[in-house]
Amino acid sequence: MEVFDTYESPLGTVILTADDQGLTRLYFQGAPDAPEGLENQLPKAQDDEFIQEGKHWLHGYFEGRHLGWRPPLHLKGSEFQNQVWKALLTIPYGQTVSYGDVAKEVARERHMEKMSARAVGGAVGSNPVCLIVPCHRVVGAGGSLTGYGGGLQRKVKLLELEGVDTSRFTLPKKSRFL
Repeated sequence: MEVFDTYESPLGTVILTADDQGLTRLYFQGAPDAPEGLENQLPKAQDDEFIQEGKHWLHGYFEGRHLGWRPPLHLKGSEFQNQVWKALLTIPYGQTVSYGDVAKEVARERHMEKMSARAVGGAVGSNPVCLIVPCHRVVGAGGSLTGYGGGLQRKVKLLELEGVDTSRFTLPKKSRFL
């Protein structure tokens, strides 16, 4: 059975959900791509070990500490999505990569000549466990800060928290993620 709890972060309320295998979702409440009312459909966690580990991880992360571990995750997606999310987990703290870089990595793993950065972008955008699966570290070609389900202003703040110089990036003039 899936349960939920909340964590009050410096960037807003974070919703965490977990089942008996690990964290299933982590997202900012009210963000552009946040599931609406999910927390009203699930029971509140009562000392769930995965939720507690997730909160512990978030606490350290928002204190600006690079954590060498992550709580157990139960990522539910297609084989392709899971492959992309696995690639995101390899992006080092404080660094960014492009969607094209992720596409090249996934293509290499699939023994393909190339992979669509747009297809990778779709999988990145459907990441159910933000922050821990660091989709905020993926940027567009040429340094454009395209899309982030938590909102582009949060993406900038998260990158700055990790010590990334965000002055080299550009924000789109128009986006549903602003």
